[in-house]
Amino acid sequence: MRLFDTHAHLDDGQFREDRDQVVQQARTAGVELIVNVGCDLVSSRQSIALATAYPFIYAAVGIHPHDAANMGSGDWAVLAEMAGHPRVVAIGEIGLDFYRDRSPRPAQQEVFSKQLALARRLKKPVIIHDRDAHGEVMDILKRQAGGLTGVLHCFSGSWEMAQFCLRLGFYISIAGPVTYLNSRQLPEIARKVPRDRLLIETDCPYLTPHPWRGKRNDPSFVRLVAEKVAAVRGEDPAELAWQTLVNGCTLFGIPVPGYDPTTI
Repeated sequence: MRLFDTHAHLDDGQFREDRDQVVQQARTAGVELIVNVGCDLVSSRQSIALATAYPFIYAAVGIHPHDAANMGSGDWAVLAEMAGHPRVVAIGEIGLDFYRDRSPRPAQQEVFSKQLALARRLKKPVIIHDRDAHGEVMDILKRQAGGLTGVLHCFSGSWEMAQFCLRLGFYISIAGPVTYLNSRQLPEIARKVPRDRLLIETDCPYLTPHPWRGKRNDPSFVRLVAEKVAAVRGEDPAELAWQTLVNGCTLFGIPVPGYDPTTI
């Protein structure tokens, strides 16, 4: 399989002791591309460093809703400067998290809206985090997503929400929870999403797929997500993996590995 882990956090401290080994294991497992996603200014900077160190890793920079309240007025210029780095392919992860509420909801909404505006100005796609805030995320996207594209990462909403996002031109990304034995709705959504709008991810080191749930996740486990999604769709896993790789490259403006348009 040729795989693209479109959402990873290899900068996380859980990889401090063996990060390079984890990256190389992912490559051996068929992972050809990774987008490492920032959650605050520090992790965004680390994502750029990883993307600079490894030619098959790209970076996204952004402020997670957990950190929205920590965003100072002078930080916006720093974020915009990082977003202009040539290895940065998206603004993210951004959005709303009403499950943990680590930042006040008005602050989350304001920072989310400002980052959507930044993405529009810089012509970058967005990576959206949505946890227990489905209606509010849809309301903000309905008002402010015009002219943008992006992905609902680790999708957890309903099929109706997925259809809404697809109509906006967004992609739907499926992560490890699709493999969980108690997962009911997500496999059905993974089955229904159009082939050209489907992405897969790990969100590592979190959300490890079955049967390794409870262990540290890493990009090599994206294979398990691909296999499960292919199974529920009745498709060949290698073909599903290739399609999602092409989709990810299309969204993020990344050259497809090994593809030479002059041969067509």
